[in-house]
Amino acid sequence: MGLPVVLMPGPMHPAVAEGLADHCELIRLWEESDPDAVLAARRDEIVAVATGGTTIDGPFLDQLPAVRLVASFGVGYDRIDAAAAAARGVVVTNTPGVLDNEVADTALGLLLMTVRELGRAEQYLREGKWAEGRPYPLTPATMHGRRMGILGLGRIGQAIADRVQPFGVTVAYHNRHPKDVSYQYYSSLTEMAADVDILMIVIPGGDNTRHLVDASVLKALGPDGILINVARGTVVDEQALVDALRTNTILSAGLDVFEHEPKVHPDLLTLPNAVLLPHVGSATIPTRTAMANLVVANIHHWLSDGTPLTPVPESTKLLK
Repeated sequence: MGLPVVLMPGPMHPAVAEGLADHCELIRLWEESDPDAVLAARRDEIVAVATGGTTIDGPFLDQLPAVRLVASFGVGYDRIDAAAAAARGVVVTNTPGVLDNEVADTALGLLLMTVRELGRAEQYLREGKWAEGRPYPLTPATMHGRRMGILGLGRIGQAIADRVQPFGVTVAYHNRHPKDVSYQYYSSLTEMAADVDILMIVIPGGDNTRHLVDASVLKALGPDGILINVARGTVVDEQALVDALRTNTILSAGLDVFEHEPKVHPDLLTLPNAVLLPHVGSATIPTRTAMANLVVANIHHWLSDGTPLTPVPESTKLLK
């Protein structure tokens, strides 16, 4: 009997291929001259898919009837139709936990940059304006005494809450359901936005959360409000955000993710009250390597005994 066949539709962290090399036959689909022919020829042999961002939906899985596992690189899996996978008996895994601290650190750094205009202040110095004897203007906002509303109090949201409280920031949150925590819970996102002055977005992307933060939420956040998004760009109506920043409906925004990334709304690039990062929340060598190793571990565990380590919620029913 040959080695189990694993499909990799697109490029991934090299540690994934390295970790699978001795135990699996890996098909690097993007390197094939005729990918469709390869899928057709190997459709009954491919038992797992390792993906770092390729869209995996029902029609894709229908081409691969032997697949029983999709191992995704990252916490978010909005490009994978997990419900369609479950309906076909396919378990989907992601990589939670190993990147929580890195993303929370990025969120805190992005918040500080946004509140204190640190990036603009650095550019001011580089342009020689400080050397000319012109101090950088006083910033209108401070961290201390602010109230943060976290949209999505999961592992990363809790890690962010732990970090901001020593700054004198109080925490509230909005989830679909309350959790056993001491923070104030809001069943309405708009009501929470009206009561806080920092809206921290850490909720998964996908159809269920698309444009959840719209013009009405931004209006409720108000002219002293700061929006930070380290989740998925699709959660925010980007045009509504541009309008809110331009008209000072909110004070400022710090974004690590964008609705159509890597393309960034051109107006965001010109707005001085927007701090923009190129989706670097988990982008360190140790964290990305840990994520890759968890992809490999999920595949190995599934192949050895049928139990992945970190299935997404839609997949857990398949394991009962």
